[in-house]
Amino acid sequence: MVYASAPDADATAVEDAYHVISRALDGTPGLLGNVLLRSVRDPSAFVVMSEWRDAEAFRTWEEGAAHRDTTAPLRPLQNGAGPGAPFGIYEVVAAY
Repeated sequence: MVYASAPDADATAVEDAYHVISRALDGTPGLLGNVLLRSVRDPSAFVVMSEWRDAEAFRTWEEGAAHRDTTAPLRPLQNGAGPGAPFGIYEVVAAY
């Protein structure tokens, strides 16, 4: 999950960056998909949630040369709204 904020409540900045990055990531091995979530309480707060086949596929992509360039459009919009960092990595431990 990547936490982002729209500058001056301009939601299009986050949405535009999300679309640019998502198009660039299309076809990335192991990436199952991603969604852009907007807070109902704070329309300037967003979370990008990506789903990966497994941790190995994610690590391979994250450690690859293209990772930082591909995700650069969203970086200036990231915030520390999450638990102490502008992003979080979670794994499913239970589901129904």
